[in-house]
Amino acid sequence: METRHLRIFVTVYQTRSFTKAAEQLFTSQPTVSEHMHNLEEKLGCRLFDRLGRSIAPTPEAQLLFPKAMALLDEMDRLKETLAAATKQVAGDLTIGASTIPGAYLLPEQAAAFKQTYPGVSFTIVINDSAEIIKRVNDHRLYLGVVGAKIPSTRLNYTAFAGDELILASRIDQGLPDEIEVSLLTSYDFLIREEGSGTGRHVQQFLNQAGLPQTELRIRARLGSSTAIKEAVKAGLGVAVISRTAIRDELATGTLQETRIKGLDMHRSFYIVTPRKRTMPNHYQVFLDYLQASPPVVPAP
Repeated sequence: METRHLRIFVTVYQTRSFTKAAEQLFTSQPTVSEHMHNLEEKLGCRLFDRLGRSIAPTPEAQLLFPKAMALLDEMDRLKETLAAATKQVAGDLTIGASTIPGAYLLPEQAAAFKQTYPGVSFTIVINDSAEIIKRVNDHRLYLGVVGAKIPSTRLNYTAFAGDELILASRIDQGLPDEIEVSLLTSYDFLIREEGSGTGRHVQQFLNQAGLPQTELRIRARLGSSTAIKEAVKAGLGVAVISRTAIRDELATGTLQETRIKGLDMHRSFYIVTPRKRTMPNHYQVFLDYLQASPPVVPAP
């Protein structure tokens, strides 16, 4: 039974007139008559006796009226409840992130957001960029922040923050401040696993410089930027890694940066969202916040 049928019935019952009901509902008298005819057919009974220029409710209409009023009141309360719920900024936010934004950028953004909206709690799921993108694409996550774009007609990518990949080593390894690309083959390298946004960019930048990654002396493949950083600090080898990930080590002199001549390794992080999915209000508010307040990344 349609809610509109009931609203029209209630108005006709209260006004005892199809014409007056039409005026109150800002519609035409034939439309009111048609709705009442359809409702009577659905219920299998007559609701109003047509008495010349006037109408009178039948016993069935008198029985239906209080129940229709109660149902309409309940529908109105439900709408108010849903409207209030969708305006709230509260609940759990599960955000997918690749290693760098998940470990070094989003926690600070989440803490600042929570000061304004204390009813929000965060879960940050960290995985490689390919896996986070897959989960958003499969509707297992509403949004993610990743270090690479994998084209899809079902996804939107929005630039979130800039970053730079740099060659990092332990200071006692004695690397110069600047090095030719061809000399990179002289060092033991640590690289990321397949699916990593950082790994994808490293391959792209080295290919552009005419040095395929396969020509490097690869000592180990590791599953996160944190693992790469700790391995470099332990002296296992050198690595091309995010400046954001080693900002503290660069500041304290634990690690050093070596410039690779002729190689600009700037990149972006991206917010990835489903193109056609409607987000709950607290997710949308957080997404708007991320887009309006990108994090400050360390400068050289």
